[in-house]
Amino acid sequence: MNKDVQESGSSFSGDPPLLRLERITKRFPGVLALDGVDFDLRPGEVHVLFGENGAGKSTLISIVAGALRPDGGRIAFRGKPIGLASVHHARSLGISAVFQEFSLVPQLTVEQNLFLGAEETSFGILNKTAPHERAVEILQRLGFPLRPTQRVAFLSRAEQQMVEIAKAFRSDLSVLILDEPTASLTDRETEQLFALIEQIKAQGVGIIYITHRINEIRRIGDRITVLRDGRYVATVDAKTSEDELVRLMTGRVIEQIFPDVRYQPGETFLEVENLTTGDGTVANVSLNVRRGEIVGLAGLVGSGKSEVARACFGLIPISGGRVTLAGEETTKLSPQHMLDRGFFYVPPDRRSEGLLMMRSVRENIALPALSTPGFSHGPVLRRHAEYARAQELAKRLNLQPLRVERDVDHFSGGNQQKVLLAKSLTRDVKLFVFDEPTVGVDVGTRVAIYEFIRDLCESGAAILLISSDLPEILHLTNRVYVMCRGGLAAELTGKDISQENVLRHCFEREAA
Repeated sequence: MNKDVQESGSSFSGDPPLLRLERITKRFPGVLALDGVDFDLRPGEVHVLFGENGAGKSTLISIVAGALRPDGGRIAFRGKPIGLASVHHARSLGISAVFQEFSLVPQLTVEQNLFLGAEETSFGILNKTAPHERAVEILQRLGFPLRPTQRVAFLSRAEQQMVEIAKAFRSDLSVLILDEPTASLTDRETEQLFALIEQIKAQGVGIIYITHRINEIRRIGDRITVLRDGRYVATVDAKTSEDELVRLMTGRVIEQIFPDVRYQPGETFLEVENLTTGDGTVANVSLNVRRGEIVGLAGLVGSGKSEVARACFGLIPISGGRVTLAGEETTKLSPQHMLDRGFFYVPPDRRSEGLLMMRSVRENIALPALSTPGFSHGPVLRRHAEYARAQELAKRLNLQPLRVERDVDHFSGGNQQKVLLAKSLTRDVKLFVFDEPTVGVDVGTRVAIYEFIRDLCESGAAILLISSDLPEILHLTNRVYVMCRGGLAAELTGKDISQENVLRHCFEREAA
């Protein structure tokens, strides 16, 4: 381990490690996912795992959670060697994981999901009363606004995230693993989670935390272990500078995360006038996007910013207003018709909306363009052309590994995002709408995505960037619309695009 590591901020920092992993190795067919990785966790600390997508973080926590068995190395828990045989075995020791990808059964209720696999029985008869009472107690203790009898299928993604977190608290905890736990949470819900983390730290629980958000590391982290390409790089204090973390993570110095963009605004391509959605999430919103510029759409979670784009694309019914593309009214047209007119929408949730996870990269990339001459001749698909185009786009976006016949589900999150972006290049697209394009990706992939967006803009495309990440809005756009409570709060340009102005307009209608 790194000898220059600073002491953790944990009050238990003098205690022996709660968990120690030594020289952990894990192989998959054709891939060495972990190559002799060391890691230790102390009682009462938040130890952050940091690295690019594909660095080995998910594999490492899957081993700690009992979901995978290592091919080599040793694990010690409370000073004693141990082999974690299964997830059930790990949970019996108080090791619980909240993975980025949910493991919920949509048809079951919240309380049924909380105790799935740990149901109480009496003489072979299921005890339905005790789980309900325990579910009420857990949800109240965590401060999550959920009803135990709610069916999970009808919950929002943020609410489903709460259920996943609550599952980890159904038994006594020793080690809690959190994989990007705030990705679907509002600021208020995130603060509740952080307060909960402080509580269990004080009780001596060790927390393994995966995030790409530097502000979260500063807020709750004690130590950071950096992985790169399946190898251990260093363990450093959570106060280590962002530049140094990026250098450790990528092996290179990134002088500037956000590229300079040469905006050359031309004719207006998208014109939205007094847009109102049928579900009431958006009311009387007007905006426009010109070719050769990046327009930001900012706002808090629930402000309606995503719903504006989804309505324009035909995913949400419109009850009032007009949508015009290149001077042609397209209000209430279907997504297929919008695609045909050069409008491509990149959704925020790649797994549930953007990609077919159990199909190959080739099939996913080609899907939006199967009806076009480049991919089919009448009813017959041109397989060779499809493969060649998918290979070309995968190489352009630096897909790692470059295997277009591999199922998307077998790639890291950052590489899945690259496949999602590659889909937008299979057609003649004039308007790109990127809805939270960097959620759950590392700094290296984030830089690549920003450069991708810049190149599209400079080639004359119209770009609408919807983001909850304020630095993206501030550094990439030349105009910004701010949404608040379903309405348009402001349009900012030039020097008026500042953190203070955007936040002020985000909240002023809330206060009203």
